[in-house]
Amino acid sequence: MTPVRRKSERGFTLLEVLVATMIMGIAVAGVLSGLSSSVRNAARLTQYDRATLEARQKMDELLVDQTIARGSQLAGMFGPDSGWTATVAPFEATPGSGPGQWVVDRVALQIWWMDGPTRHEFSLEGFRRGLLKNGDVVNAPR
Repeated sequence: MTPVRRKSERGFTLLEVLVATMIMGIAVAGVLSGLSSSVRNAARLTQYDRATLEARQKMDELLVDQTIARGSQLAGMFGPDSGWTATVAPFEATPGSGPGQWVVDRVALQIWWMDGPTRHEFSLEGFRRGLLKNGDVVNAPR
C-alpha cells in the first residue's frame, strides 16, 4: 500500500518567500540608514564635547592669569585642527579710577576647530576682577 498524500502540504510558496525577503530587505535598509545618521551625530557631538572641554580649560586659565595685560589679544592652538583666540579688555571701573583700584575685565574667547573642510566655532565670555596698574586706560562704565 502506498501512503496517501494530501493535496495541501505544509510550507511556504515561492511567492510568499519572495515577499517576506523584500519586506525584510526594506526594513534592514531603513535600520542601516538610521544607524549611519546616528554614528554621524555621535561623531559631531564628540567634537563639540571636546571643544567645550578645551574652551572651559582655556577660559579658566585666562581668568586666573592676572599677568595678561588689558587690551591684549592672544591666540593659540590646541592641536593641528583646533585653536583659540582671546581678548582681555577692561569692562567696568569706578569713574576716575587710578592705579591700585579695582576693575572688572571682560575675557572674550573664541574656539574653532576643523571638521574636514568645514570650520566650526563658538564664543565664550567671562569676567574677572583685577587691580589697575600704571598705564592702564579704562573707559567709562557701560
